[in-house]
Amino acid sequence: MDQFVAKRAKLSNFVNKLEEDRKNDSESVMKFKFNKKRVRVLTAIDKVKENCKGIVYWMFRDSRVQDNWAFLFAQKTAIKNRLPLHVCFCVLPKFLGATIRHYKFHLAALKQVELECKNLNVNFHLLRGEPNDVILKFVEKYDMGAVITDFFPLRLPLSWVDDLKKKLPEDIPLCQVDAHNIVPCWEASDKLEYSARTIRNKINSKLDEYLTQFPPVIKHPYTTKQKFTENDWENALKDVEIDKSVKEITWAKPGYEEGILELERFIEKRLKLYDSKRNDPTLNALSNLSPWFHFGMISVQRCILEVSKYKNSHKKSVESFMEEAIVRRELSDNFCFYNEHYDSLKGAKQWAVDTLDNHRKDKREYVYTLKEFENSLTHDDLWNSAQNQLLQDGKIHGFLRMYWAKKILEWTRTPEEALEWSIYLNDKYSMDGRDPSGYVGCMWSICGIHDQGWAERSIFGKIRFINYKGCQRKFDVKAFVARWGGKVHTKKK
Repeated sequence: MDQFVAKRAKLSNFVNKLEEDRKNDSESVMKFKFNKKRVRVLTAIDKVKENCKGIVYWMFRDSRVQDNWAFLFAQKTAIKNRLPLHVCFCVLPKFLGATIRHYKFHLAALKQVELECKNLNVNFHLLRGEPNDVILKFVEKYDMGAVITDFFPLRLPLSWVDDLKKKLPEDIPLCQVDAHNIVPCWEASDKLEYSARTIRNKINSKLDEYLTQFPPVIKHPYTTKQKFTENDWENALKDVEIDKSVKEITWAKPGYEEGILELERFIEKRLKLYDSKRNDPTLNALSNLSPWFHFGMISVQRCILEVSKYKNSHKKSVESFMEEAIVRRELSDNFCFYNEHYDSLKGAKQWAVDTLDNHRKDKREYVYTLKEFENSLTHDDLWNSAQNQLLQDGKIHGFLRMYWAKKILEWTRTPEEALEWSIYLNDKYSMDGRDPSGYVGCMWSICGIHDQGWAERSIFGKIRFINYKGCQRKFDVKAFVARWGGKVHTKKK
């Protein structure tokens, strides 16, 4: 029994059941009615280069084999053209403030992807460097005939895709597949949406078309005759230019199987509490799936398919989870895709810019440095506890993350500084940092995006306000502080 089969034998019945469900639904992607609207052809040509030696799937945002529309489309393209399939992942020297915490978590999952690819006769290549250059060199060196890649609406990944599109030989097509969202971002809306209210029906009205079962990625029928260098996992992080001081988390284990097992635990133990208790940070009522969602180790669509089966017994919780995992998450992708200033006050609505400007010179009772924030050294034991949770577990409970960011606005000199620092801390420590949902969370808290104007007050202006007493009315603040050890520190004027 080889290593892959041995590992699979130890998995839960739930994981194995999903495998059977795929096989029962469709024999392969070749027998499945693939929705072509999931794909954007970015080049003028859409035909695979003649007499080539393979197809490339440049994996980046969605690091999984199964339940991956981009992987499935790449296999469909390769089989249709009777070609080997190559999956390439590029380890970047640095990426938007990610630290060793994020790199090691991601790399461990990619080792599992390599193992699964090998079992399916798919070639997995761990490359190093900027992908717009490294993928191009791989395509040219090994005579690849087409490139399929993930969709990621942040500026940097979009710039890589655009640069690769310009540099690829004219006879090689470049296609992009949104495997992260259920309704592809460009199909959900063709413009920047104002709020969840304006995008909700656009998405929900398309779920019948897009919320389908997945066919399986199958053992690939075409084997490469080319020779490739073995993946060097030991030295994969040798030249990265990242912060190596941030400790790895222990509560979440990387990879597809671990993510699916967390989904199973959510359904069995926490789903029934999700609607009524998810805003209480002292209770374990959340899905806890965000690290696996962020790195694309599991599919949101798969999770919705499984959670939806419990709509009769936990109707409100299922509906609430669908609102958060589909509408709110895809709204974040919409914001980053259609607003180039998604991490700047320039990206806020005019009413928010005006109200923050009007209160720019308001007196701050407390002003802290970035170092003081980072080390949980404020006068607020609840805020310090939330920061401690971020440092240790790589996450802050969803409700408290809003409180956390809004207090940074209240205790910094300018809204620009508050936004910059909240994004910095979130990207450095949170397992789902460097993500549209993270940018939107900070922008909502500080710049009021996807929100409306509220009663005017000092510093915040008309931006929605949250305070300590409000938290005390919602949950047991003392219990949360006791759990995370936030201490009151000397005031700094």
